[in-house]
Amino acid sequence: MRRASAAELRRFASSVSQSHGVPPDEADLLADTLVVAELWGHASHGMLRLPWYVDRIVSGATEPACHESIPLDHGAVVVLDGNNGLGQVVSQRAVGVAIERAREHGISAVGVRNSGHFGTAAYFTRQIAEAGCVSILATNASPAMAPWGGREKRIGTNPWSIAAPAGDAGVTVLDIANTAVARGKIYLADEKNLPIPEGWAADADGAPTTDAKAAIDGLILPMAGHKGYIISFMMDVLAGVLTGSAFGRDVVGPYHQSGRSGVGHLFITIDVASMLDADDFAARMARLIDEVKSTPLAAGVEEIFYPGEIEDRNAARIERQGIAVADDTWTSLEELAVRTGVPLPAELPIELTAEAAGTIADSRESA
Repeated sequence: MRRASAAELRRFASSVSQSHGVPPDEADLLADTLVVAELWGHASHGMLRLPWYVDRIVSGATEPACHESIPLDHGAVVVLDGNNGLGQVVSQRAVGVAIERAREHGISAVGVRNSGHFGTAAYFTRQIAEAGCVSILATNASPAMAPWGGREKRIGTNPWSIAAPAGDAGVTVLDIANTAVARGKIYLADEKNLPIPEGWAADADGAPTTDAKAAIDGLILPMAGHKGYIISFMMDVLAGVLTGSAFGRDVVGPYHQSGRSGVGHLFITIDVASMLDADDFAARMARLIDEVKSTPLAAGVEEIFYPGEIEDRNAARIERQGIAVADDTWTSLEELAVRTGVPLPAELPIELTAEAAGTIADSRESA
């Protein structure tokens, strides 16, 4: 493990992106999405992905500057074409439209086509919740799992996120893939040379495996059996088929250096004020959170968390300690530094206090 501050990692990621033609504000956004994922404790969506995004820009699969357009505009319903820009930038533009139209009409639906992988869905739904709206976001991804009963990749992990404002608690947020685990966590385990838990994946022959490399070449298993497959299928209907973007086997993931992504997203945004007084909504959310957190604990459990609370706590702790970066990820950053001339992030000493050791253990568990 190496350790660096969030500010240093942001500087490095932004500078590397700018060296490949990404405008400064867009490079800063890309860097922030990666670092925020690290702060939340989701290194699977953090700095290890920077070389992937850069390689896709180099190959021409992703345009370095985003030039989105709006081919269809029906007021509350909008279609935004990302024109193969960075998924993070395209989605940020969609967030602005989604909030604006929801405030005007009470609810909005923004379909996004020809985007790319955008990192963590919660990065965007949290912003919408902070603006006083409830956000529902569906996206699709390149094939990772077989349809229930099959043995060939045809369906993506197709994550989805729901976020809502929560008064003094900030926001509550769900962000999940429909597989047993996000694919990035298998890549992270491979970088750390760690086995993956049983039930996460199968090898290319369909046999269960705990080997991360075999899982990358094989299949990720759906969550909750056939239910995960069905949910993933329907998310592709919303994010891919409905928006006019790619779907199924035509979606190309960030793991591949070439090929237009064709990723689609659907943002559904509800202005809380169009349904309920904002203060009343906050009070009702506080009551729901209190009911959940005051539940009598099962044996061995120290605390119950509401959705998104763990990420908020992680961010406060990891911001203080610095971000632990896996050795293989750091090696890939060194390669980028050599290619671009951008100085590596300054390293922080790793002092294994009880709190720091806990952070590293948490990172391993997240694999």
